[in-house]
Parts: sequence; structure tokens; C-alpha cells
Amino acid sequence: MTRNGIRGAVLIGFLMASLPLFAHHGSATYDTQKVVVLKDATITKFIWANPHSITMFDVKDDKGNLVHWAAEAGSPSALSLIGWTKNSLKPGDVVTVYTFQSKTGNPVGRLNKIVLSDGTTLKDSQLGDADSKDKSEKPAY
Repeated sequence: MTRNGIRGAVLIGFLMASLPLFAHHGSATYDTQKVVVLKDATITKFIWANPHSITMFDVKDDKGNLVHWAAEAGSPSALSLIGWTKNSLKPGDVVTVYTFQSKTGNPVGRLNKIVLSDGTTLKDSQLGDADSKDKSEKPAY
């Protein structure tokens, strides 16, 4: 194999190995055009872990049925830069969750922000509330 052939093979191998990274950080899974607002949600579990923190919570749908939700947020290192700690959410906390729901309609999403009962807002990023006021909808399930 020639020197250029080896370089080409190494470059192709590198690019192939990098593709999953781009897929993982895409937002194609969530409907980022509308924010779903879930009021009176009760935190059941908060996982402070890499690569994404996960918030699990229960909320009642329009018919009064309890729905178990999960929403992913940024990494602990990213969230800690904007005021989160591993103790920010505790089981039993009643909150309002703003999330971008999965396009499948399942009760999972990408967190936009959480408003605690005392009014404190925990955003998923510095831009965590960008344009959400005009795009709020009920969940699709």
C-alpha cells in the first residue's frame, strides 16, 4: 500500500469513528419547535451523571392518569456552571417542567427548564428559555 493509500485509509477510519458523535448530539429526536409545559410534576428521581443528567417525574394527563416522564439535560459540569447541584432536585419536589417532547409522542424529552415551587428557575443552558413563551403546548400522548 502506498503512503497516500495509508493516509486515506486512516482518514476514512477516523471519519467513520466520528460519525456516532455527530448523531448523538443531534436534536432530531425532539420537537424543538414547541415547548411542552407540565405543571404540578412530582420529581421521582434525579440522576446527576455523564454524559447527560436525567430528571424523572410523574404528572397527571388531562384525564387524571399518572404519566411517568423522563427528560435529559446537560452534563453535570455544564449544569454546575449555571447554578445546578446534584441536590437541585429531590424526590417529592413539585415543579413545573418545560421540555421538548420526543417526536414519537412518548413521555420523554429534552429539558428546557424547571421552575421550582419557590419560583427558582433551573435552565438547561444559558439559553434555556429562548422563545418558549410563544410555543408552549400540551403533551402529545
